[in-house]
Amino acid sequence: MEPLSLHFLHEQAGAHFLEVSGREVVAGYGEVDAEYRAARETVALHDATYREALRITGEDRASFLHGMVTQDVKGLAAGATAYTAMITVKGAMVADARLVRRESDLLLDLEPGLGAKVREFLEKYLISEDAELHDVTAEQGVLRLLGPRTGELLGAVLGGAFAALPQDASRAVSLAGQEVLLVGATRLEPHGVDLLVPRSGLEAVWRALVAAGTALGLKPLGWRALELLRVEAGVPRFGQDMVDTTIPLEANLTHAISYNKGCYIGQEVIARATFRGHMNRKLAGLLLGATEATPGTELKKDGKKVGWLTTVVRSLSKGQVVALGYVHRDHLEPGTVLAVGEGPAEATVSALPLT
Repeated sequence: MEPLSLHFLHEQAGAHFLEVSGREVVAGYGEVDAEYRAARETVALHDATYREALRITGEDRASFLHGMVTQDVKGLAAGATAYTAMITVKGAMVADARLVRRESDLLLDLEPGLGAKVREFLEKYLISEDAELHDVTAEQGVLRLLGPRTGELLGAVLGGAFAALPQDASRAVSLAGQEVLLVGATRLEPHGVDLLVPRSGLEAVWRALVAAGTALGLKPLGWRALELLRVEAGVPRFGQDMVDTTIPLEANLTHAISYNKGCYIGQEVIARATFRGHMNRKLAGLLLGATEATPGTELKKDGKKVGWLTTVVRSLSKGQVVALGYVHRDHLEPGTVLAVGEGPAEATVSALPLT
């Protein structure tokens, strides 16, 4: 297991740890409810440096990656970011990523455990282009701020009023003596901001945020509380709600797809599915009441399998167990009641987000 760069700071804060795809993450700091409330009511700071990163250099880097991902790379301005997916010729997902176009390179910010897989996928198609792939996980990390007082906190550490960042909008700043890229990350929480920080400067940035955030009610946020927020927001995670057989449209990833760009790997499948106007199944929210189910549990209607659960959590805002899962298109109407496993437990289909 690859340890977190800031393991010692988390340990001092009473953190418990777990492993996700070979990388250490903070499970929590002993008070999941308090961590969750901070993200909803004040401000919370999450160490996401378990994520992995690839850097692409060379004169042909933009044109090469443009043909490999679902998002428009050529149209991105320097400093801009976008959410994208990589898919096979059959339309099945290889991975998702945050793409950052910088002056001299492209950066792919990835879920833990995906760096080697994505690199292998890209190198398979890298033939004569002037483009090189570099694993830069050891060079940069991601910290995440969530909560309505995020702007106040960033204003305090930056020394001036902070203008909110919409999803994927970015702003380069100097924070605690480090060159940091701030990126709007509002899908989990409306005020969210991710900080892309040189790994050598993580401690300085973390300490600066904690020091300035104390008066604002800041709490460090662990993985378990983050998962509650993610499921309630209806945001799928690759490796949990998306796997190698998932087609992006099944997971509601229309925001990861450009319909105006040129050809890319798997485009024909996406185009056909879009023209048809529906997928046979889609990711949906599910309300389970008091039922404690596990990912992979089948959902049934009249004894026939019509879906399955992917992530299950006990929602603090809903006061019950909720889940993400795939449901056949004939049963996606909110309010539809499905049997959980062999029953008698039931799940009710709900619109996303689950808030």
